[in-house]
Amino acid sequence: MGGTAAGRSVGAPAGRGAAATVLHGLSQIFFQTNVLTGLLILAAFVAQNWWMAVLVVLGSAASSAAGRLLGAPGADIRAGCQGFCGALIGASTYSALGAPWFSYPLAIAGGLLCAPVTKLTVRLLETKPFKRFDLPSTTAPFCLVATLIWVGIDGLRLNSPLRLSGTDPQEFFASLFTNISQVVLVDSVWGGALILAGLFIAHWKVGVAAIVGSLVGTVCAIAMHENLQRTANGLSGYSGVLTAIAFAVVFAKGRWVPWVFAVAGAAITAVVTLAMHQLPGPTYTWPYVLTTWLGLVLIQVSPRLHRR
Repeated sequence: MGGTAAGRSVGAPAGRGAAATVLHGLSQIFFQTNVLTGLLILAAFVAQNWWMAVLVVLGSAASSAAGRLLGAPGADIRAGCQGFCGALIGASTYSALGAPWFSYPLAIAGGLLCAPVTKLTVRLLETKPFKRFDLPSTTAPFCLVATLIWVGIDGLRLNSPLRLSGTDPQEFFASLFTNISQVVLVDSVWGGALILAGLFIAHWKVGVAAIVGSLVGTVCAIAMHENLQRTANGLSGYSGVLTAIAFAVVFAKGRWVPWVFAVAGAAITAVVTLAMHQLPGPTYTWPYVLTTWLGLVLIQVSPRLHRR
């Protein structure tokens, strides 16, 4: 993600056209270029709310269009690499505001802004202090734009109370799915199941990595005495899902090293997530971004570790 098609899955039905580009943008949130995966992620949004799905599509389309205007390669646009941050902007707009009329121009504006922010982030990461580490921009542009929107709509934001699941075992098993759904700001066991199915369709390693990251995130949250409501709602473990996929499938090379990095990275991400919960405002996917950058730096400086 973030400049190149980082995770085209084996045998993935890529597709062409505007609809395929938008669906690729959804699947690229999880490093995939797969129409079926994108459809199931879209279904997870629909399961949460139809209007959320509309905002996601608008954000993704706007981000892809702006990327084209800024000269992004056509292959990257078609693969969804310019659309995934915009899709997340649409989701975060719904999460903050619901679906009043002004959510739609805001999602479009935020999606448009993702393209230049992505370009600037990539340029920053290509400067001398960072260039040697070859760090991807990944979802950092989304985090920056979403935070700007969140600050700008102070006073309009919804106050969404956490959902209480029930008994502790129910909360534990619910979190394994909501960790996955909360990557895209959906609080739904069924949404998580739909997304997980899409990840297995992309490649079995992607699905297994998502489960590993989710499980590690929940276990770490419980070990650190995190609020069970947050654990059940996936707010403690969602970033670890992305970290696990990033290392197990996309960035780390080797037979067992990628999975060690996936487990360790998900655990570190959980710690970063809980630390960032002390800050005002949403953390978005910053814990995943920061942990992944740290892991990639470690791989780059270690002579025994290699990147894909």
